[in-house]
Amino acid sequence: MSVSVIICAAGKGTRAGFSNNKILALYEGIPVIERTISAFLLPEITQLIVAYNKEDEAEMLALKKKYPIELVEGGAVRTQTVYNALQAATGEIVLVHDGARPFVSTREILDCIACVRAHDSAICAVPVVNTQAQVIGEEIVAVPSRAECYDVLTPQGFYTKALLKCYEKALRGQKSYTDDGSVYAEFCGKPHIFVGSRANRKLTYAEDFQPHPHRAGFGVDTHAFGKEQNFITLCGVQVPSESGLIAHSDGDVAVHALMDALLSAAGKKDIGHYFPDTDEKWRGANSMSMLAEVLRILKEDGLSPASVSVAIQAEKPRLAKYIAAMQQSLSTALSLSSDKIGISAGTNEKLGYVGEGKGITVYAYVLLKQTQ
Repeated sequence: MSVSVIICAAGKGTRAGFSNNKILALYEGIPVIERTISAFLLPEITQLIVAYNKEDEAEMLALKKKYPIELVEGGAVRTQTVYNALQAATGEIVLVHDGARPFVSTREILDCIACVRAHDSAICAVPVVNTQAQVIGEEIVAVPSRAECYDVLTPQGFYTKALLKCYEKALRGQKSYTDDGSVYAEFCGKPHIFVGSRANRKLTYAEDFQPHPHRAGFGVDTHAFGKEQNFITLCGVQVPSESGLIAHSDGDVAVHALMDALLSAAGKKDIGHYFPDTDEKWRGANSMSMLAEVLRILKEDGLSPASVSVAIQAEKPRLAKYIAAMQQSLSTALSLSSDKIGISAGTNEKLGYVGEGKGITVYAYVLLKQTQ
């Protein structure tokens, strides 16, 4: 099915307190609206419409020269803006997205399309983490069950003709709507949610435009061959080998380097402090279990991995066909998408102990993000 996307960019962003529309502001050197447009440059998207504010016309025309977008002038309120854009939408399915949500992922976009196909509607939402309260004046009048509450995000998807009919009805009244799901719910039926990501946040206030600081960490570890076994373990994956790596634990040298990098980024002591080789508890231990303990330590400080890079130096065994499995193993362990995990393997050109096949050295670099 053909898919149109409407990016709502017709507001003024006054709550951010900037001199111009917040979607034109820079986030890490790139205008917010460009980041948002770029997220939808996918083969599955057949039409990309930007509903803009007349005051921003010069900037939008410049964007049109750079990206395959269509421009539609927005209205005084969101309802009118979406209606204007819907009349230009040619896709059988339409997704509506806030221009100030530049962190939407490809997965969320594709999940939105799939949800429309399965349920006729798709509302990106995430479970709330705080207790919700209905307040009138300064008094709490109701506290709904947190288990039943979700934060509503975008994109929101529908069959185009159905949503257009809903908006035609909505414009006949005087009611204000803050999202498309509310319009659909009033005039068509109960919209269906799909679970999105908390990273898909909306930039609203000036402080939202400050990138979340990351903390960098570097780790390195080396283990020698010599253990009588026919495999080694790297990133939790067993790889056939003439002999194993000598270590107090299972000898997963890649995970050990990664653990040191994580602890370093968090300002902690090294793995020898937390997992001493004098402690029988860790003899032969699964290094992935040790990694889980490191992640628990980081979580206590409100930290979690944002991206990981692991470089393995090994003359033997050959590792190329095991890289994907290692990447998936770390993706699961770190609760991190595989595109945030880089793993490379190389030899040492016959030089030194690595080149002579006496051992393996691994270097790891990580970025941590503050989660609370």
